[in-house]
Amino acid sequence: MGHMNVRHYAGMFDDASFQLLGHIAGKIPDESFGWADVRSTTDYKKEMPAGDLLTIRSQVLKVGRSSITFRQTMAGSLDGELRAINETTSVCFDKIARHSLELEPAMRMRAERLM
Repeated sequence: MGHMNVRHYAGMFDDASFQLLGHIAGKIPDESFGWADVRSTTDYKKEMPAGDLLTIRSQVLKVGRSSITFRQTMAGSLDGELRAINETTSVCFDKIARHSLELEPAMRMRAERLM
């Protein structure tokens, strides 16, 4: 088809979210700490030809007790045209106990700076 497949959009948005959430988390306290995406929607605005250069920008929309909701926009790097918008809610998560964790004050502060 000559354009980027949906699975590639998902992977690129996921890679960008690792950067954002890593910045918010700071130094990971231990191996039990993680994030769990609980909601993700993507609106496809314009076809992205396979191999085109792109840029993803992230913005925090909401900071909850244990969650971060953020928007990511994907645009062509050369033409600046919007290609897709993703909104995701990710919960701070204890991977061993299998439950949400309250955001630490430093995490909350870093997230709020990105609003």
